[in-house]
Amino acid sequence: MSFLNLGLCPQILRAVEEECYTIATPIQAKAIPVILSKKDVLAAAQTGTGKTAGFTLPLLELLNKNYSKDRKSSVKALILTPTRELATQVAQSVEVYGKYLPFKSAVIFGGVGINPQKAILKMGVDIVTATPGRLLDLVFQDCLDLSKVEFLVLDEADRMLDMGFIHDIKKILSILPKHRQNLLFSATFSPEIKKLADSLLKTPVLIEVSKANSTSHKVEQTVHHVDKERKKELLIHLLNKNSWKQVLVFTRTKHGANKLSEALIKDKITSAAIHGNKSQGARTKALDDFKAGTVRVLVATDIAARGIDIDQLPHVINFELPNVPEDYVHRIGRTGRAKQEGIAISLASNKDRNMLRVIERTTKSKITRKELPSVEDIFKSKNEELVSKVKKEIDKKGFEKYYPILEELKEESSIEDIAAALIKMVYKEELSFDYSSNTLEQPTSQTRLFINAGSMDKLTPIKLIEFLAETANIERKDIGSIDILTKFSFMDITQGLEKDIIKNANGKNLSGRKVRFEVASNKKRK
Repeated sequence: MSFLNLGLCPQILRAVEEECYTIATPIQAKAIPVILSKKDVLAAAQTGTGKTAGFTLPLLELLNKNYSKDRKSSVKALILTPTRELATQVAQSVEVYGKYLPFKSAVIFGGVGINPQKAILKMGVDIVTATPGRLLDLVFQDCLDLSKVEFLVLDEADRMLDMGFIHDIKKILSILPKHRQNLLFSATFSPEIKKLADSLLKTPVLIEVSKANSTSHKVEQTVHHVDKERKKELLIHLLNKNSWKQVLVFTRTKHGANKLSEALIKDKITSAAIHGNKSQGARTKALDDFKAGTVRVLVATDIAARGIDIDQLPHVINFELPNVPEDYVHRIGRTGRAKQEGIAISLASNKDRNMLRVIERTTKSKITRKELPSVEDIFKSKNEELVSKVKKEIDKKGFEKYYPILEELKEESSIEDIAAALIKMVYKEELSFDYSSNTLEQPTSQTRLFINAGSMDKLTPIKLIEFLAETANIERKDIGSIDILTKFSFMDITQGLEKDIIKNANGKNLSGRKVRFEVASNKKRK
């Protein structure tokens, strides 16, 4: 649908056109008319769908309809976000789309000085975009009056609850006027979100352009099953082998983000870390450098990544899987935006297999397994890169002043030994020959299971494999040896999956009888 048909004023349409937008995204086409009709909204919208314009455009339109030149500026619209980065992004959208309107706006968040924010508010503003904590600080210091708010937006409400903002949100709601329009946007719908929506929204219109907790079909999702200790090696190989220039990498912890970023820099890969312990200035610089291409890899935690808005970000890598499947949706939603294709790669060790299954069930998507490169492949790639670097250095010339050192070394060593020693000195960390096997895959621990069915029940390995796939979602790669005996059988299964089998398969019919799986005792093994 064209923006011309959405009931927006000429000033807003002009600003939209200058951003080269003509056709509304599905969330915009559905949300804008409903918001303009002054109804409360509960919207399921993934990041990258254009949801920010979906509420800022109609909000500006409604403010403009009620605008009076004689009135004094007062906060009419309040937009709450979970992070500073997202607050900044939303505030920028308000500025861009409202630049031909007479409204003043402010963005408020912690981690920076409060006095400049007080000064802006003192001059009078119509629209405030804020994180909950700093907003309350200003309210309690009598620097911000919310008594005339007509519109409240909760953006990425699920993340706000995850971050423990529910008490702050309740305090803010108690301050606001009872009669107002409420808009709640969330990528995932947990029971907590539904409870908040029930208490906040009045007969809301539900808007869904994709099912909550779902992932975008534009994102190719793959996983490498890799030894935990070899993840960094694999990541560096993928970055260099594919010559990826802009990659967002997720870790679970702030310490992990710092450690990985430092390791990448040590390997001559430009990188920066972004997380809650970084100052706002450092976070802004890291993000700006990443967008500009001067930083190749941005390593982030889940909280800090909210607000990273890059239309054509091609790659997202889960160096570590998140603790909850909903965060996976938000992570990979950073790519595949604005009608672009995206690639999301997860690096998973054996202990991550259960979480992978939970993610697949929650998102109703299939994450395709990718084969790991062999150690030989990695060495070949490293050697090719090294040879290329040395050849480029030779072509540059300008190394004649080092000839005297070479002549002195030649008196006791061959050219080959000298060159090899220098390569070791310069590229020891990058080449990293410390491998105990020719694979990066983590050795799989297995559990032996006893099954109360055998050949007399016409049980076969194929029947057993198909049965487990259907009842417990067990993949062939997780099944080891199968021993079919006359009255009973044994099988080896990847450690940790025995619980899924016992829970989901026990009591089901297999080869005409109710089957029972249990961990084999030493007595039964014999």
